[in-house]
Amino acid sequence: MNEIKRIIIIGATSGIGYEVAKLYIAKGYRVGIAGRREEELKKLQNLSPQQIEIQRLDVTDEHATGQLSELIDRTGGMDIFFLSSGIGKQNPTLEAEIELNTVQTNVEGFTRMVTAAFNFFKNQPEGHIAVISSIAGTKGLGIAPAYSATKRFQNTYIDALAQLSRMGHHRIHFTDIRPGFVATDLLKSGKFPMLMQADRVAKQIVSALDKHKRIAVIDIRYRILVFFWKLIPNWLWERLSVKN
Repeated sequence: MNEIKRIIIIGATSGIGYEVAKLYIAKGYRVGIAGRREEELKKLQNLSPQQIEIQRLDVTDEHATGQLSELIDRTGGMDIFFLSSGIGKQNPTLEAEIELNTVQTNVEGFTRMVTAAFNFFKNQPEGHIAVISSIAGTKGLGIAPAYSATKRFQNTYIDALAQLSRMGHHRIHFTDIRPGFVATDLLKSGKFPMLMQADRVAKQIVSALDKHKRIAVIDIRYRILVFFWKLIPNWLWERLSVKN
């Protein structure tokens, strides 16, 4: 009989994390879900109470790693760690509070959670760390400086951990998921081109994880866009006006 697989999802109260959780529940996984809104976690748990464990968790809290450990224990272990929590706002006026809050979640919180998952998996036969970053890490976006910069940090940090895992002879797989614009709470204000629905994005994410893809840009339209973004020289990029 096949052993039941286990996934821990951070940021499962809405959007991509919520949709990915539902797909793994349907696949028969033991699912540990975490997020700041406990009531939303309980609603998701009601879909399959025997299959789902919940934990209120804020990635910016210094106690979050201990709460993650508790969730892993209650779930019976962890085969996949999926980090979907993050924030971002357009901030062309460069309000310091917005920039610093973005860094606190997308850098400090991200690092806290990913290092905890890495340290767990290095003592296991194998594991899989998957994170939601963004195509915004491709170039510095003037309308969202901290958001694009923190997403570049995430891309580079996963690159570094993948190398560190090899250096330590650990069997840890990494998937850096880089979506384009997705219809979630993160983009509830403004009009965005090529907007994707979270449920369709989630299906592509699960497919990428099943294939152990190292980098997954979602979807093909954004893969083409990123290809051309990378070709733009810095002197020209700085002269472009990027708006939503």
